[in-house]
Amino acid sequence: MDEGKPTKPKWWSRPRTHAPDSAPTGSDSVGSESTGSDSAGSDSAGSDSRGSAMDGFRGRAMEGDFELAKPAGAGAGVGPGAVAGSAGEQVAGEMSGGVSVPGERARPLHDPDPYSTPPYGGPGPWAPAPPVQHPGATPARGTAVPAVTPPQGGAAGGGPEAAAAQGAPSTVMPLGYEPAVIPAHGAAGQGAAAQHTPAQHTPAPNVPAPWQHYDPWAAAPLQQNGAAVETQSGRRKRTKTALVLAAVLLALVSGGVGGAVGAYLERNGGLDDVELPQAGTEAKGRASDSVAGIAASALPSVVTLHVRGSEAQGTGTGFVLDERGHILTNNHVVEPAGGSGEISVTFSGGETAKAKVVGRDSGYDLAVVKVTGVSGLKALPLGNSDNVQVGDPVVAIGAPFDLENTVTAGIISAKERPITAGGEEGDGSDISYVDALQTDAPINPGNSGGPLVDSKARVIGINSAIRSADSGSDLEGGQSGSIGLGFAIPINQGKRVAEELINTGKATHPVIGVTLDMDYTGDGARVGAKGNDGGPPVNQGGPGDRAGIEAGDVITEVDGQRVHSGEELIVKIRAHRPGDRLELTLERDGKERKVTLVLGSADGD
Repeated sequence: MDEGKPTKPKWWSRPRTHAPDSAPTGSDSVGSESTGSDSAGSDSAGSDSRGSAMDGFRGRAMEGDFELAKPAGAGAGVGPGAVAGSAGEQVAGEMSGGVSVPGERARPLHDPDPYSTPPYGGPGPWAPAPPVQHPGATPARGTAVPAVTPPQGGAAGGGPEAAAAQGAPSTVMPLGYEPAVIPAHGAAGQGAAAQHTPAQHTPAPNVPAPWQHYDPWAAAPLQQNGAAVETQSGRRKRTKTALVLAAVLLALVSGGVGGAVGAYLERNGGLDDVELPQAGTEAKGRASDSVAGIAASALPSVVTLHVRGSEAQGTGTGFVLDERGHILTNNHVVEPAGGSGEISVTFSGGETAKAKVVGRDSGYDLAVVKVTGVSGLKALPLGNSDNVQVGDPVVAIGAPFDLENTVTAGIISAKERPITAGGEEGDGSDISYVDALQTDAPINPGNSGGPLVDSKARVIGINSAIRSADSGSDLEGGQSGSIGLGFAIPINQGKRVAEELINTGKATHPVIGVTLDMDYTGDGARVGAKGNDGGPPVNQGGPGDRAGIEAGDVITEVDGQRVHSGEELIVKIRAHRPGDRLELTLERDGKERKVTLVLGSADGD
């Protein structure tokens, strides 16, 4: 059934660029319509000749690929009049895809596609639109379309080739208008051409139209909207602008991300688990003259005392005097125990032991207790308080508010501070007179009896009193804590008293054998008018009596040091040993005199 059917042309076939072959000679070249209908006028001639041209074109299509229609102007002598007579029908025929023949239905230029494949059949539901091929931009006043040289060998008397052989003038086409091919046929076509073609017009050279060499696969850009082609410099400028914008955008995004990450890291310290830097392990040893070195050397010899009596209890500190278990502390620390109380001693390592009182003296505020059944005790070495200078560094060790093994540091603020402490008893028997060392090392209730050591870890004083902001100078009388005014009994005085307490159970006091008027408010210490027992104020045969001291004399200096009160005179005298020689300055009847005496001795009772 398919014999004789021409090969179906493919819509994607590329157009030929060479001149078309000559028209075939057959019955289709000159039909009956062309010879029998001359009287029909130019319209029928135009239709016949178009039909003959289309038949010839269809005949050539049977040979293989078909050619695109050539631009207008190929027919000879097609002038404005001829176009007016047949242009409408001709254009309508070509727009419909076939040849318009009177009395016949327009036929397509190809056989119907049984599969309805676009663009030969009707568009299918998934068929793509046929490619649109636009020529380059056309000037505003139109484009001159040159005549194309007709193929050789056509009939002389009729047919499209014969009409084209006569030559056709170039026609100016409006912008965007594609002319229809209107071939001339027969004598009518020739007459129309002769009538409407100016004699002076010269045919244009054979220049192919832009769309005759269009290659859909070529790299040349296609103009679909008539806009100018972008130049290389324009593309380069646009690329540079795009890069700049991309860089700015990247910088903004990076800045935002960096700020967010920085804020998160600042708030949370990192993205992973927190691991803080830390120093490595170091040697535990310290310099011997550093606070740590001093504390390490002295702490094993410092103890904490817990005292419980029938009416009171308290906590204090002490330090080991020898390997036999003697411990030195303050009298007011062990006083609550009385004769039947209990004293418990806790060492720095945590060991505890029971202790008993060996001796105590309220005038010096010193006491010695002894522990038994304890071995390996380490005595704390004693220094010399006479060598101490103001500004020397010191370390205080004790149990403030029952906080054992507390270490504080400071300096010696002053020397020979006359202080009195106690006085809770109405008769004044509990008053202690101390020619103290003043320190700014923090001392609080519980530090009493603890050692005040120098830079070589040697004891130079026994912490005894603090100046409280609310209760004056008192031994643990106030609970306001340290205000930087602490006082310690010089170790030279403490050593003498401790030795007497260990050896005899009692301490002796140096005396001058006079009774002082403690109510005197003037400068100095005045001798009273009578003694405490109602006798004379100057003991007969005593040191004062032998030196010539009389009632009413005012003592102003001791060994050249000024005294301002009776308490201060007692402190200065008790800072010496019995048997020491002193020089006193007196005022009597407005006159000053100096006397020398040898200190006597009295029991601590």
